[in-house]
Amino acid sequence: MPELPEVETTRRGIAPHITGQRIQEVRVRHRGLRWPVPDELESRLTGLSVVAVDRRGKYLLFRTDGGITMILHLGMSGSLSLGPQGPAGPHDHLDWLFSGGVRLRMRDPRRFGAVLLTENDPMDHPLLRNLGPEPFDPRFTGEHLYGIAKARRVAVKQLVMDARVVVGVGNIYANEALFLSGIRPKRPCHRISANRLSGLRDAVVEVLQSAIEQGGTTLRDFVREDGRPGYFARRLRVYGRAGLPCLVCAEPIRQIRIGQRSTFFCPTCQT
Repeated sequence: MPELPEVETTRRGIAPHITGQRIQEVRVRHRGLRWPVPDELESRLTGLSVVAVDRRGKYLLFRTDGGITMILHLGMSGSLSLGPQGPAGPHDHLDWLFSGGVRLRMRDPRRFGAVLLTENDPMDHPLLRNLGPEPFDPRFTGEHLYGIAKARRVAVKQLVMDARVVVGVGNIYANEALFLSGIRPKRPCHRISANRLSGLRDAVVEVLQSAIEQGGTTLRDFVREDGRPGYFARRLRVYGRAGLPCLVCAEPIRQIRIGQRSTFFCPTCQT
């Protein structure tokens, strides 16, 4: 699933090419995504110009000069690509054609993505209003994490993957941040000290920043907006490395399941 680094990589790649450009045409081939694509998508967006492409969590926000914001989520396997007009494949569900000759295309083989419209502040949309702070937001501090953790009774991995606590820490990045901070994923969050949770906060930021710089993590479906893969997978320390030696101590990496998600850790480096 595209996570925060993949979505941010996509946003950075797309924004310079479509910001300030007028939408000349919208082509919807399949409306049956996670929620039906609005019937009025074509009529309401055509003729408007994109004034900004923002991100909130894993949602892309296409703001227009008409006061309408298009909220887009890539779901489990979605991707956006830029290019000239051309034939569409079976999983290419939507095209946006811009005045500068650019075509933005959404591909989503599993159809778990979403394309929605709002005239209100998108931050008040039901999908966004209850999200926690961004990992790079000054509000996301060790104190913030500790204040929530001491009142919860869940594994620390589940805590940092809760979008109400902090957005964008998907399964891959949770595993990597916990390894970097030396904390076992299954440790109850309320039993972890403030200092260690502060270190986990720093590790989350470091891992996500590194992933964005590398263009995201390609494990199955994700490619960048230019069609190239992300390269953070080359830097994974524990995720997907069950049975292989730890890169720090050479102890075999172990794999368990927490909350139905594959979880990887080093039994020596993480306590």
